Amino acid sequence: MVGWHRHLQSVIRQVGKRVEQNCNATVNTSFYHSKSLINGELPCIRSLQGPLSMYYARPLYNCFQHMGFTSSRILLANISDDTPVPSPLTPQLALTSGKDEATEAVTSKPSKVQAVLKNIKQSPKKVNLVAALVRGMRVEDALLQLQVTVKRASKTVYQVIHSARANATHNHGLDPDRLLIAEAHVGKGFFKKRINYHARGKCGIKVRPECRLTVVVREITPEEEAEIARLRVKNFVKLSKRERRLVPHKLIETTPIWDRKGKAKLQS
Repeated sequence: MVGWHRHLQSVIRQVGKRVEQNCNATVNTSFYHSKSLINGELPCIRSLQGPLSMYYARPLYNCFQHMGFTSSRILLANISDDTPVPSPLTPQLALTSGKDEATEAVTSKPSKVQAVLKNIKQSPKKVNLVAALVRGMRVEDALLQLQVTVKRASKTVYQVIHSARANATHNHGLDPDRLLIAEAHVGKGFFKKRINYHARGKCGIKVRPECRLTVVVREITPEEEAEIARLRVKNFVKLSKRERRLVPHKLIETTPIWDRKGKAKLQS
């Protein structure tokens, strides 16, 4: 405590003792002269008698508050009946947020769900050929198309689409029968450069490319469902590229073998 605080507190205590002695003297004289007024005690004397010593034994800031030297509000730490006033710096959203917003965040379904596969040991151009084949198709039709596509990247794209469907079904509660491949784009990864040895003591550089595949699925809208139902009814009508992806009436490949060259070597 600072030195002037101590001196001020000692002065306040001395003044309190003197006021208490004067009050006691006035109480005794008034008690003997007018005993029949209120049965020996006055309400004002009852408030002044006794608690004055406890009043000045309080901390210094409480004494200043009760004497009117400060304009700060009364501290509510030791009062059990009153509730503390919220801070004006606290935003209103944080005070009103409760279980309703948490349940809404859990129950609300996202519009799109994605799955990403990184470090694919293949060129981005070769993977993009297969990704462009199934881009815009329904998930069930795309998986069926990839099973009969003779490309090494078809198995990789199949796994990523299957993972995206599992994420949408189990994590976000989307309907697996109404999913559509909204996006399927390939990004460039690390292009590793290695030494390629040639004849006569010469060497060159060979590149081992890598890429990443991102598949985004979403649910079909009611307008698209009506369009698919209308296109399935029509026969012998030339469809556009988008309509052919929505309704794959025939498969491009006719054999369900992945990596045909590798399996042929094993069989031979």
